[in-house]
Amino acid sequence: MTHRIYKMPFASVYPHYVVKVEKKGRSVDELHEVITWLTGYDTKELERVLAEQTDFERFFAEAPQIHPNAHLITGVICGVRIEEIQDPLMRNIRYLDKLVDELAKGKKMEKILRQ
Repeated sequence: MTHRIYKMPFASVYPHYVVKVEKKGRSVDELHEVITWLTGYDTKELERVLAEQTDFERFFAEAPQIHPNAHLITGVICGVRIEEIQDPLMRNIRYLDKLVDELAKGKKMEKILRQ
């Protein structure tokens, strides 16, 4: 089963991430740090992905490297336990959601980045 979010442009969700973290006093730079930590994209590549309206499927398929510590991201997002998600793409999307949530909740960056 293909989820609708897979074909959704990352750029259509990104502004929601920005609003969510800024509303809680965090910065776009911190958001970018979280995204680049998870995906391996640098800021320039991230800007390209946004400009090209890359969908989530391609966003994660072309990610330079999913961080080796991504598996340490656990908990519940959208009512589902992340560590129980079988589909690798959906799990990566939920990893990103969880990191953005943690950033918005004011967690220290070292904790968010699983250091």
